[in-house]
Amino acid sequence: MSSPLTIAMPKGRIFDEAYELLLKAGFNLPTKMDDVSRKLMLEMPEENMRIILSKPMDVPTYVEYGVADIGIAGKDTLLEQHRKVHELLDLKISKCRIASAGLPNTELNEIAPRIATKYPNVASAYYREKGEQVEIIGLNGSIELAPMIGLADRIVDIVSTGQTLKENGLVEYEQITEVSSRLIANPASYRMKNERIVDLVKRLKNCVN
Repeated sequence: MSSPLTIAMPKGRIFDEAYELLLKAGFNLPTKMDDVSRKLMLEMPEENMRIILSKPMDVPTYVEYGVADIGIAGKDTLLEQHRKVHELLDLKISKCRIASAGLPNTELNEIAPRIATKYPNVASAYYREKGEQVEIIGLNGSIELAPMIGLADRIVDIVSTGQTLKENGLVEYEQITEVSSRLIANPASYRMKNERIVDLVKRLKNCVN
């Protein structure tokens, strides 16, 4: 038997929705996943597949370095990291957007506007394209706090329903890009396991709404 097809997937919402897609596509996988949140690797011997569970930002790294043949990652992560991977299919799951937000009725500081974000590359590219010079402040958590404490004029972050912004007294100013989860592949794996990967893509494509 050939080596398993290894898939890197993020824990949480994307995993749940992607796993449902795999089941819908007819893959013979367990329908009940007990205590998945504590596992790091899932073996699927019936399909000769293995799933690596990781943090969302790590998926493209695993795929680029070949420890995973394919992966499922948010477009936000792909735009931020510029990893050397093939983007094969928009799965159209876990839809959201990257947007700028801040306190209501406020303008960007004209002298030195500051933007707090978990996506420094995305934010830099966006404001550069607009011809605006800004200072990017990288943060990893509690991003909504930045405008509230005067650290930044705006934040650039993922927005789904907008409820988190509303709860923290912030409003959305500009939508930067739509985001959904994408199927990606390691270039070498795509050549060596092409038949299996192409088959997987075709089956998933038939299930994507």
